[in-house]
Amino acid sequence: MRASEDTKVVVGRVSGLFGVKGWVKLFSYTEPRENVVAYRRWYLSQHGVTREVEVREGRRHGKTVIALLNGFDDREQAAEIVGAEISIDRDQLAPCDDGEYYWADLIGLEVVTAGGEALGQVDHLIETGANDVLVVRGGANEYLVPFARPEVIKRVDIAGGTIEVDWSVDF
Repeated sequence: MRASEDTKVVVGRVSGLFGVKGWVKLFSYTEPRENVVAYRRWYLSQHGVTREVEVREGRRHGKTVIALLNGFDDREQAAEIVGAEISIDRDQLAPCDDGEYYWADLIGLEVVTAGGEALGQVDHLIETGANDVLVVRGGANEYLVPFARPEVIKRVDIAGGTIEVDWSVDF
């Protein structure tokens, strides 16, 4: 499903505990990773249950990010949310400039070649360092398409739900 203005966007997950006063470690999908704590209202989803929480404080700590959430005042309470997925309201994200996209905007888009062949839908993206990679699934096939513009990615049409690529079904 593509993100829209009224959907939630996954920005990380609670990965562990930090100390005894309710702090948790986070695995952040934001860039830079400590930006996840700038969003003060989160939705934690775990075991089919979603609850809204407020970030009291948070910061980068070494190679990880830690946060203290309202209502989680000790290690035992915080342990309940380890593994929870962190989402925010889409409208908390800053608008993108022309030609820029959030990953969530690309997920679910149909990927077609310049010749009109359908490859499938964007399932997720992978960060490789050199450039991001679209993981496109179509039937039994999976394609790894570099998000390299203008060499590979020819056109992104969020409103139309498509990405046109210079790619072959044989890759």
